[in-house]
Amino acid sequence: MKWMSKDLLRFVVIISVLFLAASYPSMAAAAKETKQAKTTKATKTAKAIPGTVAEKVSKANASFDANKMSDMSGFDPATWESPTGDTIKIAAMNSYSGPGAINGQLHLAAILWAVHDINKRGGIWVDGKKKLIQIIKADHMAKADQCKKVAERMVLQEKVHILIGSPGSNMVKIMNEVGSKYKIPVWNYAGMSDDLYDATNFNRYSFQGSYSTEQVSRGLAYYVGQIRKKEKKFYILNQDYGFGHASAEGFKKGLKEYYPEAEIVGEDFHKLFLTDFAPYMTKIKAAGAEAIFTADWAPDSVNLLKQSRQMGIKLPFVSNYLIEASGMRDIGVEGTKGIIHIDQFDMPDAFANPGYVKYHKAWLNGWKKWSAPYNSVSYEQGSSGFLASYAMQIYWLLSAIERAKSTDPEKIISVLENDSFQYANGKIAKMRACDHKIIQDFSVTEVVPPEQQKISYTIPPYYWFKDFSWTGQLHVVPAAKALPWMDQNLDRCKGKNGWGE
Repeated sequence: MKWMSKDLLRFVVIISVLFLAASYPSMAAAAKETKQAKTTKATKTAKAIPGTVAEKVSKANASFDANKMSDMSGFDPATWESPTGDTIKIAAMNSYSGPGAINGQLHLAAILWAVHDINKRGGIWVDGKKKLIQIIKADHMAKADQCKKVAERMVLQEKVHILIGSPGSNMVKIMNEVGSKYKIPVWNYAGMSDDLYDATNFNRYSFQGSYSTEQVSRGLAYYVGQIRKKEKKFYILNQDYGFGHASAEGFKKGLKEYYPEAEIVGEDFHKLFLTDFAPYMTKIKAAGAEAIFTADWAPDSVNLLKQSRQMGIKLPFVSNYLIEASGMRDIGVEGTKGIIHIDQFDMPDAFANPGYVKYHKAWLNGWKKWSAPYNSVSYEQGSSGFLASYAMQIYWLLSAIERAKSTDPEKIISVLENDSFQYANGKIAKMRACDHKIIQDFSVTEVVPPEQQKISYTIPPYYWFKDFSWTGQLHVVPAAKALPWMDQNLDRCKGKNGWGE
């Protein structure tokens, strides 16, 4: 009996092992399929829509790989110290003082995040050795004369390899001129004006990683006319300089194209850094507007929203910069809901991508330990929205340098022209070779109260913020509906279509 029991036991074990071995491939395959489904779900939505970049570019030349991301728990933008010595030197040009200083502060968090990550990985192999990235803050104070002076000092004295920036297309224009003069690459991650890359101003050394003015305005017009189909009477209120006027023209052009039955019932332009919007609110009330289009950026955007709500104007704003978490917290849930916001990073089903979940949690968990001023609510959800876009653009730029294996401008240009890069959330962006403008899909959302935010924030706690309204359902605006304007007078672009083909 003992011998039989042992034999029987051996037989059972052998059969079990064989059974598991036979079953394992299908189990593994099923697990793999499930994992792949989760990984690719974030891009399936975009691929199913005609006219998206994913339809044109089946596989990006490079991508952000969350599996390679460093341990970011020790990063704090308030205390971060840049390496020095034999480094890849990048001048981060922005307003770090003056009325627009909030922009430099905000943008720096995203820039340093990406740079810290790459440095912790050991840096980038260029010019025969591995080098860390050095960031030098260059304060142009939003003043033209200061911008030129600082940009030239960065090139001639600091010997930087690249200039990056900046809010204010007038500042970017100066950076581009300096870059062209001294043959230094310029990565424009925030300047939006289309004329920066027209036949008059284009130069080979500058690349626009940001969406452009007409592009985003037409994207918003597409949404209100082809998807939302609700308000028909719009009032335009923008800052009184080139970008504000160009944004207004882009929106009007988009309405003619996608929403011809819409009407512009008023149009005004105000000086930068305005503190009193009451006169404009009175005119908007009298005009019978059903929505307000604005391209204002901080601090004007915050003051505009706050004062409009204080005066009892609850109309939806149609905007790309209006949402700013600190200002919205002061206004509260009711005052902030209903904003129509276009974004160049966020996409539907982003959290279905495990890589994005990892990126998001790394940022959020890190933010909880950051020091002032970066511990404010403005940075809490910086793994989404414009901060995520800025960070991804820096990853893209550093990837191009890594693939060029050199700080030689010509080699970097060679990589970037017609390049494509996949962001953490699965979205693919493409650099148009002839005029160095970015082609990308957008998302538009109506900002909603916390209990409705679970439609976009699909992981616990199922809301972005609980003290004010934020991202709701995300609607894709395919790149084909808002391709960046191309100047056919630019020799490099003659005869090409909007895709650069």
